[in-house]
Amino acid sequence: MTTENTIPPGYWKNARGDLVPESRVTDIDKLRDQVVRDLCVMAKERSVGLRDFKLNSMQNVATLVTISMEQYGVKSGGDKGNVTLTTYDGGFKIVRQMADHLVFGEQLQAAKELIDQCVIRWAKDADDNIKALVTHAFQTDKEGKINTGRVLGLRQLKITDEDWLKAMQAITDSIKVASTKPYIRFYERNASGGYDPINLDLAAV
Repeated sequence: MTTENTIPPGYWKNARGDLVPESRVTDIDKLRDQVVRDLCVMAKERSVGLRDFKLNSMQNVATLVTISMEQYGVKSGGDKGNVTLTTYDGGFKIVRQMADHLVFGEQLQAAKELIDQCVIRWAKDADDNIKALVTHAFQTDKEGKINTGRVLGLRQLKITDEDWLKAMQAITDSIKVASTKPYIRFYERNASGGYDPINLDLAAV
């Protein structure tokens, strides 16, 4: 495959990897190439800067939390748990959140079987809406994954049937934390006393 470093003088490489004589590349194609290339290079530089800023921010918050906990004789890492920090005058606020990505273990299959038994047993008297809700909760997406929110929502139903309660316990036992993703957000207090986000999202500024 031809790489940019091996393109001979007087030629351009197109998206298919073919070499095209420069004389056949139009001026607007050249201008478009330059604009897109320059902006994307700058975007990559900003992306690296934001990544480093996030890492540095998370480390600073973790250090502060650790120092604060040590005042009470608690020896624990400061990089866990949700925390909200404000300046002394309340003018700025930082919120760190640790969002867990949940998956279900094999116990979920037992829960599904127990729930199916309940639905069959209730068939004559069960509310059609509850049937639909249960069926919908265990539907998978295009990747074959079950929506955790829908399944966990079943636990909010006020049903005291013994098999149903066993199924709910099986759902609880099946929950596993697959990974934890840290988030950090910055805010500035506005004139009304609330807090406005300091946007680091390009689409939001």
